[in-house]
Amino acid sequence: MKEQAHAQETPRQSGFKLIVGAEITLTDGLPLVLWVTDRAAYGRLARLITVGRRRAPKGECHVTFADVAAHADGLLAGLVTSGSRPGGDASRFAASAADEAGRGPVNSPAPGCRTSALAGTSVPAGTSALAGTSALAHNNSPAQTRPCQLALSTEELARFRDVFGDRAYLLAALHRGPHDQRELSDLIDQSARSRIPLLATGNVLYHVPARMPLHDVLTAVRHGVTVAGAGDLLLPNAQRHLRAVDDIRVTFARAPDCVRRTMEVASRCTFSLDELRYEYPEELAPRGLTPHQFLQQLTWAGAAKRYPQGVPDRVRRLLEHELALIQELRYEAYFLTVWDLVHFARRRGILCQGRGSAANSAVCYCLGVTSVDPDRMDLLFERFVSRERNEPPDIDVDFEHERREEVLQYLYEKYGRERVGMTGVVITYRLRSAIRDVGKALGLSLDRVDQLAKHVEGHAEEPKFVERCREVGIAPDSDTGRRFVHLVHELLGFPRHLSQHVGGMVITQGLLCELVPIENAAMAGRTVIQWDKDDLDSLGLLKVDCLALGMLTAIHRCFDMVARWHDRKLTLATVPADDARVYDMICRADTAGVFQIESRGQMSMLPRLKPRCFYDLVIEVAIVRPGPIQGNMVHPYLRRRAGLEPVAYPNEAVREVLHKTLGVPIFQEQAMRLAVVAAGFSPGEADQLRRAMGAWRRPGVIDGFRKKLLEGMQARGLTPEFAEQVFQQIRGFGEYGFPESHAASFALLVYVSAWLKRYYPAAFTAALINSQPMGFYAPAQLVQDARRHAVRILPVDVNFSDWDCTLEPLDNPPPQDAGADGNHPATMDPPTDASQTALRLGFRLLNGIPQAAVLEICQARQTGGIFRSLADFSRRTTIGRALMVRLSEADVFQSLHANRRHALWDALARNPSEKPLPLLDDLALEDEPPAHLPAMSTQEEVFADYLTAGLSLKAHPLAFFRHALDRMNVLTADKLSTLQHHRRVRVAGLVLLRQRPSTAKGITFVTLEDETGTANLLIHKSTWDRYYHVARHASAWLAHGRIESRDSVVHVIVQQLEDLSTCLGHVRVPSRDFR
Repeated sequence: MKEQAHAQETPRQSGFKLIVGAEITLTDGLPLVLWVTDRAAYGRLARLITVGRRRAPKGECHVTFADVAAHADGLLAGLVTSGSRPGGDASRFAASAADEAGRGPVNSPAPGCRTSALAGTSVPAGTSALAGTSALAHNNSPAQTRPCQLALSTEELARFRDVFGDRAYLLAALHRGPHDQRELSDLIDQSARSRIPLLATGNVLYHVPARMPLHDVLTAVRHGVTVAGAGDLLLPNAQRHLRAVDDIRVTFARAPDCVRRTMEVASRCTFSLDELRYEYPEELAPRGLTPHQFLQQLTWAGAAKRYPQGVPDRVRRLLEHELALIQELRYEAYFLTVWDLVHFARRRGILCQGRGSAANSAVCYCLGVTSVDPDRMDLLFERFVSRERNEPPDIDVDFEHERREEVLQYLYEKYGRERVGMTGVVITYRLRSAIRDVGKALGLSLDRVDQLAKHVEGHAEEPKFVERCREVGIAPDSDTGRRFVHLVHELLGFPRHLSQHVGGMVITQGLLCELVPIENAAMAGRTVIQWDKDDLDSLGLLKVDCLALGMLTAIHRCFDMVARWHDRKLTLATVPADDARVYDMICRADTAGVFQIESRGQMSMLPRLKPRCFYDLVIEVAIVRPGPIQGNMVHPYLRRRAGLEPVAYPNEAVREVLHKTLGVPIFQEQAMRLAVVAAGFSPGEADQLRRAMGAWRRPGVIDGFRKKLLEGMQARGLTPEFAEQVFQQIRGFGEYGFPESHAASFALLVYVSAWLKRYYPAAFTAALINSQPMGFYAPAQLVQDARRHAVRILPVDVNFSDWDCTLEPLDNPPPQDAGADGNHPATMDPPTDASQTALRLGFRLLNGIPQAAVLEICQARQTGGIFRSLADFSRRTTIGRALMVRLSEADVFQSLHANRRHALWDALARNPSEKPLPLLDDLALEDEPPAHLPAMSTQEEVFADYLTAGLSLKAHPLAFFRHALDRMNVLTADKLSTLQHHRRVRVAGLVLLRQRPSTAKGITFVTLEDETGTANLLIHKSTWDRYYHVARHASAWLAHGRIESRDSVVHVIVQQLEDLSTCLGHVRVPSRDFR
């Protein structure tokens, strides 16, 4: 039933009648097609599919005839008996609109439960009421049409008739095959003998015959074969398309009653998805209290805690207004559920924070769901909940990404698997996945297909794609090459498989499995519904987004380190606000690792915007987004902020909306308010505008509001020029912009993470590395940034390192009894300042070292003290030779006075089957003297560090080539800021990250690193294409270009690239690439 909620929209618009049903492949009988007659029957069908899905692995559905019989009431059933049934698979009955024909998930398995729908009597003239497509048509296992070979037992037909009575049918589908008439005769005879009427079906797989080659490819993909080797898995002709009704009648001329019965089935199915009603769980209110009373009680108690000096009058009015509106719209249970989630997380010590439009709510703030004080921010509650909005509220809560699963499992345990499920997401084909699947299906060289998939940029511009094909050896001018290019483009956007939403959870008062089928997710312990986010919105179902945010994990870890080492307990609410030193650091764009403002675009904006207060951070978070950039809002705001352009308002109403942002709309709420006060939109129309701004993935949606906006503003005395300017700014939000409430929630984390970086850089860096993967920068760059902030970094060592990075005092050696968690005893006097602690790197940074082995090392150290020698280490651990070699290569035995070569010699000399002797464990046996081995050079050491850890504390790889680079006039990164605008330069370094934002018009931003720091490069599309292979794949560059220096922001505009990767030997630093 994955596509039915989506398919509901098409009949509404076109006049089709959508009939809901599913095809069930039984484990103990012939397949059945079941159709829903009413709401109760729909609930039973959804529950039947849930039963089959939940007892089977992901992607399968195990249903017996007994299961069907137990859920049969109200269902019409068709028994798939036709010899034209492809490959033993069930035939397809009718479906939804023709323009969606054949668009179903490819990788859903053949056996099990599949959705179908029948286009009923209101179909347009000339279109068959019988022909359609199932919502999952690509699940077919097509095969050559064979002669009819019915092997139905009398017992099977009898049990089918006994269960369904006058709701039972035999299905027939004819597709101009050589045996059609003989098959139809057999079916007529079988129907007469069994007294089960015969029904005509379309078994449609695609909407037009031209789709057959694509269907062949998808069939081959699903079965893991090539099209050439698919044999009778493929159809013999292209007749599985939507056919005209007259064509169907001619095909069944010998049995016209079959067609008539199909119309009768359509008329018996009166159910519509519009009948579904959703109720939120209400059991959270204590006995004796209604949900509203309990919500009021919690809200006012929370307000007293938030405002210990007394609730401000403005906030009191806000709370009274919000509570009244929540009661009127009956959303109390929803707010209580979110409060319960947050309350659970706080009890478990899980850091969390609400964001998004929920931050507009004073009630959410007092419940502890959000952290944005409504007394400090002028937020719009109607952006979150309003009478005019015909949709439920949507609260997003971020949890620590490593502990979010605890919250999800709490929901499953509290409400039960039949009442809660994770929202589904239909994953569609993108360029790389289409290349791989089509290439395999056509039998192309897998090496070439893989090479092509890795080389493309993620979009399918025809000339570039054809050129990339030619580069990897796929001839686009050959017959196979042309088919490949055509089919790849046809497949783009097709559903591929059902996945999980990032965190959307649906909870119901009744049985969720009677609203939508629930199935097992790929991840153990999770279940997912078969509808996606858009389906929930269209059907009015509420969800809670339980999202994972790595920065919350990092902040929590940092708080813990600060508490342990500096005896200072911090929370998001107690971090000192408005610290001038923090804002000084932010204005310098010294923000590597800081939440949301560490990207190249944000770092370039910071010295120009110069944030000096919290609201400046709110604007900073929101302004570097596609919406404000495309709407041409950035430069006017910066000029006005710098006093280079006057701030003027056409009237007082507009000034009231835009005064905080100097006359420029930065946030979505401002666009909504402008539409109301300047163009005369009603609140409901403004909400439609908000929806259009939210449809940023569908360009052009917002253009439908242009006429009303322009005419409305001019009717209120605003000039055409101003009206057009405002529309273009609002139109920019169609490219994705932030609500003010969302930006405010994020701005709090921006400030907190910046404050921690400024005052506790060692703890902050350790916390960031321990929370990877997250953010823009890899651990190597975070370590280098910490060193630039005077943090002392200590290497990974078997005597002092844990799996995670830890802190150590600078003035004292690490204690010998450090625990397995790497922390030091509480009796030690902790340093009073961050400068007194060093950061000890953890084993997590090393390649190929399993965490279980590290835990064993820590346990041995905890019970027996530090290791005294390599022999001691070998005796007290069960580390085998292969892992000893990797540890030796990583140089982790320095405290044992064993360098890489000595340790490696010892590891290689070990017998792989040698076991420690228990009776000799306590003997102080000496190591055998190592063979005389020359020490490695510094360059060898550094290169080995990069191979094993991706970083080195000894030197930077570029430092060893500096003399040669100096002779070539290649400048170091730290010199670039001293050069004049337009000066021609050469820079070299490791490629740390590549970023091509959608708003950058093809420009790619790149960060290079050398031994002095980082250089920011800007590469135009023409240059990128000219040096594509170097730009896309080389790990180190020599870049030629010119300086662009504006507002303390320095870039190198690249004009030529050279590959330096070979100079670095095996050193490879994988860049973090973003789009």
